[in-house]
Amino acid sequence: MMQEQLSRTELLIGSEGLEKLKNAKVAVFGIGGVGGYVVEALARSGVGAFDLIDSDTVALSNLNRQIIATRETLGKYKTEVMRERIHSICPDTKVEVHNCFYLPETREQFDFAQYDYVVDAVDTVTAKIDLIMSAKEAGVPVISSMGAGNKMNPAMFEVADIYKTSVCPLAKVMRRELKKRGVDHLKVVYSKEEAIKRETDERKPVPGSIAFVPSVAGLIIASEVVKDIIGWKKY
Repeated sequence: MMQEQLSRTELLIGSEGLEKLKNAKVAVFGIGGVGGYVVEALARSGVGAFDLIDSDTVALSNLNRQIIATRETLGKYKTEVMRERIHSICPDTKVEVHNCFYLPETREQFDFAQYDYVVDAVDTVTAKIDLIMSAKEAGVPVISSMGAGNKMNPAMFEVADIYKTSVCPLAKVMRRELKKRGVDHLKVVYSKEEAIKRETDERKPVPGSIAFVPSVAGLIIASEVVKDIIGWKKY
């Protein structure tokens, strides 16, 4: 049954590619607007094992853009909803969940050496930097999502090295902080679109978002993970 399920994928990447994905374990940190679509696409592509890390539960404000958010999942942990969704698509996929927010204080809960790939889809700079450094120290490939908030044009996303990014304020901060730490390369997905600014009374307003922007960022990240795992060079 699983062979038939992935028959169209096999036509693209071959049986060897499918086997590499089946044997891969991917950690996705942040199961939100970006990370949820990363996991969805990787699961449907045949990745055999996941670690899902997020401390949040599904809220009403997630319904406009997050693939796991429905009226039925409100109040449930995003990681657990995502696990159920994966198993409804691929019952044999191994999924471990961590209902915590990744920070330097929680780093010891994770053995990065067990992962074949790490996806950084978290929001805070402190968490992103420590996550990237931990993956680098373990010699594990990592891809990082830059800012997707307050954007309207999904066609503006690009895959690049962090040091070749521009416009994105989050990428600017990350360039500076990673350079301090001696990191000379990091694959990221970022947008050159200028963030939309709205008048607000809040000092730190919550960024706006819409269904078709973080989802595209997540799918681009998933494509990079798949291509790297199988060693795909024909693009």
